[in-house]
Amino acid sequence: MAGQGGNCLIDNDWICGEYVRTRSQELMDATLQHIGITLASVGIGLLVAFPLALAARRWRGVAGPVLGLTTVLYTIPSLAMFSLLVPVFGLSAAVVITGLVLYSLTILVRNILAGLAAVPEEAREAARGMGYGPVRMLFGVELPLALPAVMAGIRIATVSTISLTTVGALTGYGGLGNLIYEGMHSIFKAQVLTASVLCVLLAVVADVLLLGLQRLLTPWTRTPRKRRGSGTARAPRGERKKAVA
Repeated sequence: MAGQGGNCLIDNDWICGEYVRTRSQELMDATLQHIGITLASVGIGLLVAFPLALAARRWRGVAGPVLGLTTVLYTIPSLAMFSLLVPVFGLSAAVVITGLVLYSLTILVRNILAGLAAVPEEAREAARGMGYGPVRMLFGVELPLALPAVMAGIRIATVSTISLTTVGALTGYGGLGNLIYEGMHSIFKAQVLTASVLCVLLAVVADVLLLGLQRLLTPWTRTPRKRRGSGTARAPRGERKKAVA
């Protein structure tokens, strides 16, 4: 709300429609950068996590180191992670994306493993009986049945990535985090609040879209609806004959 001056920008109000109107292009650019970094991080994370999960399932000696390493990476504070990557990549988007990929691995690897482990052995036996080889069974039977757990991991990784992307403002590639950081530094209330709200909305929208995609790809997980009249009592056969007569 505007103060006595009648201009929320001059009054430095938290809620300011004038800021949204005059800085719409800046907000759009920051949002698009945020989305791009998130998509790249989760996509690359999934490409890396998939073979790691398969290796961990195939060889027990690999499972411990893979799960242990991804867990240790997830415990590193984001500021420390990005700082350690700066000497390697410099102040670039690669620092943020690489850090976010490393954070996503522990979630994605564990969920892929959990999904594959939950596949019924009866389904595998039936596939073998139909002549399915290991690769065809993986992509034709196991992965489709593991999709609910895999999609749950992707949803968690995406939402957490959207949140952690804001820390990338330290390198200048933080999407909406750039606006939050600049706004806090200059005590620009409208910028801080608007960018923060957009970040939250982005996470909510991404989660809803991924949930819809999960339901679309896994129709067998939906609870079947009861047919109308299924609970209506039927008259005994003798009574129906009397009624016909």
